[in-house]
Amino acid sequence: MSNLSQQKVAFVGLGVMGFPMAGHLQQKGESVCVYNRTHQKALDWVQQYGGTAASTPAEAAIGANLVMLCVGNDDDVRSVVYGEQGVLATMGAGSVLVDHTTASADLARELALACAERGIGFLDAPVSGGQAGAQNGLLTIMLGGEAADFAKAVATLMKYARSARLLGPAGSGQLAKMVNQICIAGVVQGLAEAMHFAQQAGLDGQAVLDTISKGAAQSWQMENRGSTMLQGKYDFGFAVDWMRKDLAITLNEARHNGATLPLTALVDQFYAQVQAMGGGRWDTSSLLTVLQRKI
Repeated sequence: MSNLSQQKVAFVGLGVMGFPMAGHLQQKGESVCVYNRTHQKALDWVQQYGGTAASTPAEAAIGANLVMLCVGNDDDVRSVVYGEQGVLATMGAGSVLVDHTTASADLARELALACAERGIGFLDAPVSGGQAGAQNGLLTIMLGGEAADFAKAVATLMKYARSARLLGPAGSGQLAKMVNQICIAGVVQGLAEAMHFAQQAGLDGQAVLDTISKGAAQSWQMENRGSTMLQGKYDFGFAVDWMRKDLAITLNEARHNGATLPLTALVDQFYAQVQAMGGGRWDTSSLLTVLQRKI
């Protein structure tokens, strides 16, 4: 596997995930040029980590071996990839575009074709692990694309990940992220109902959590969100608005591939109720509030 240390890397999108991800690259030997729609954030990143800031995605990508994207949705990706100011305008043959955005599998396939026409590699590479995973360099990366492009990128990806696996052709990473979100939606709803039941039954919820987390019911969500759920703390974590975006992508894909996702569709509607309560920016564990409101 090729190691691109000391080569130029462009990183486009410095949100709560991208900011620390790009920081890990600069701190661990890459020469990083960043771009962010709000330029001040790019300047703040440079002040904290070093590297350089560009005024357009195209400028950031000049001379880069790898170009990483971490933006909001399909349209945001297209806005930084295409056109005179997009990264494809300046990426050279043999370089690789890596899209960390959680987006549609159709977009991944579209980008793979657009890159191939220019002799550029492409990897769709959504991540799991949240803001804490990005900050600690412990993300899980699910990838779709060609093995040769993965080999060029993996050493760099592992500078902010604990796992990076190629799962198939372009689009496979995004499909795997959909699987991830289906699992999370079901587990969080189950945990919310369990905590609601414990409260209604007059149990000490924290004591119950401490006990059952040692058994078969244990999960990441229980360990990291159970206590804050009981405390009614939701002003952190992965926002409901973003989860609904991800679930919309998932449910749309299911309509095309014939998958039946009744629980996922139901939980999506519960999240819509959280949004209606003003909780769009609350953590996904806020599903408990829907149950408590019905008491």
